[in-house]
Amino acid sequence: MRIIKLDAIDSTNHFLKALSAQENCENFTVVSTESQTEGKGQRGSGWFSEPGKNLTFSVLYNQKVDGITSLFTLNIMVALSVVEALKSVSNLNFVIKWPNDILAENKKIGGILIENTFKNSNEVQSIIGIGLNVNQSKFENLPQASSLFLLENKTFDREILLISIVNQLEYNLKQLPILGETHFWDAYHKILFKKNVVSAFESVAGNRFVGKIQEVTQEGKLAVLLEDDTIRFFDVKEIKMLY
Repeated sequence: MRIIKLDAIDSTNHFLKALSAQENCENFTVVSTESQTEGKGQRGSGWFSEPGKNLTFSVLYNQKVDGITSLFTLNIMVALSVVEALKSVSNLNFVIKWPNDILAENKKIGGILIENTFKNSNEVQSIIGIGLNVNQSKFENLPQASSLFLLENKTFDREILLISIVNQLEYNLKQLPILGETHFWDAYHKILFKKNVVSAFESVAGNRFVGKIQEVTQEGKLAVLLEDDTIRFFDVKEIKMLY
């Protein structure tokens, strides 16, 4: 595992993407930074992290197109790997909130943003960005946010956790052709936040409604059972969950 450590950068995703264009980087090359000034989350939202307290890093992964049935499978593999690594250092209750938020005790402690690029007709390059609140103690105007430190009242070794996450991801991806995608999708749905629980949602137009999450589809859409017993499928940019 090659780990490139930076003091500060606009975006580890941008840096790793540029680096991979300049040289032949092996899979699971990691770029981490103490301070990221332009980190992005889902829907283009900012990801702000106190310098030197958390994990902000990106991982390179190239995969063959003929081995892909769903690009979103990589998303669930990453989310599962992060949760599994967290469970190795903490007894908190970790779940995954669609599409790619990591929650601990129903508080957001992390997020994942994957950028896919088709390098040629046979290969997809994925830059996997991960932000994890580890030792940060204050979150201004973010009532749903927390950190491992706040929830456990102890300091965590960030380097050990980073290596554990990347090792777990590499292990899971090697197991994928052996165990099959269904194995990991089932594991993902078992820890999917609010699955089969009546929940409130809001559309991009500001309309609020309630429903029960049934599943996440292979395309990454959220299947929600509505009050009229119909199931609707929503894309990431179409709704947000209120909790």
